[in-house]
Amino acid sequence: MKEAKVLFIAQEITPYLPESEIANICRNLPQGIQDRGHEIRTFMPKYGSINERRNQLHEVIRLSGMNLIIDDTDHPLIIKVASIQSARMQVYFIDNDDYFQRNADGVVDEDMRPDNDERSIFFVRGVMETVKKLRWTPDIIHCHGWITALTPLYIKKSYAEDPSFREAKVIYSLYDNGFKTPFDPNFAAKLKLEGIQDTDIPFAVGESIDPVVLNKLAIQYSDGVIQASRNINSEITDYVQKTGIPFLGYQDPENYIDAYNDFYNKIVGNE
Repeated sequence: MKEAKVLFIAQEITPYLPESEIANICRNLPQGIQDRGHEIRTFMPKYGSINERRNQLHEVIRLSGMNLIIDDTDHPLIIKVASIQSARMQVYFIDNDDYFQRNADGVVDEDMRPDNDERSIFFVRGVMETVKKLRWTPDIIHCHGWITALTPLYIKKSYAEDPSFREAKVIYSLYDNGFKTPFDPNFAAKLKLEGIQDTDIPFAVGESIDPVVLNKLAIQYSDGVIQASRNINSEITDYVQKTGIPFLGYQDPENYIDAYNDFYNKIVGNE
């Protein structure tokens, strides 16, 4: 692929979170793409379990200080950064005390939080606004994990005319993971406050939003889809096939970086 700017939006990255399929891919893929001559930026949520001192996170004051309004409430956006020295790679963290720094709410697993719908909105919008402040224009935006699933919708609707994203191609990776607590029934109404219209989303206020519905929404607005886990709900893969969107099936772990790089090339039309 010709030199490109690739934005990685990740749900999990090791070593900041324990190793998992998605955390390992989101650690190794950006490094592999960077090693192939491309420019990268990588973002993830700043979960409360991440030890800032041990991982040497520090706030980026010039990027912080903005408020994002979700469901008529202001939420401060805080940006932190850390480096994975062995990979020569920086990771930006989206932080907010209401959504990511809670330790006393009795919920341990991130995928069981009752406000995961708002956390997803905040995270994705936080990434978009931070990239704009960086004055960085990605050619490819690669999304990993359910918390990133709103990115394709935002890019194609809310940020469609923004110079930072107007030409960007969005790729969504499918994983065998998802949230366990259904989204708030008012999720559709919260999206509409972000510049999304009724006709832009395939569900209405009051409808149940589970991982299958959310993945379908992400696929609908993506320019390419990758099957990152070997086992994926067949309803989702069947849906991808019916859309005709470019689709890369599951890849051998030893060769996936080259396969993904070739897929990027296909999506941006450099073949």
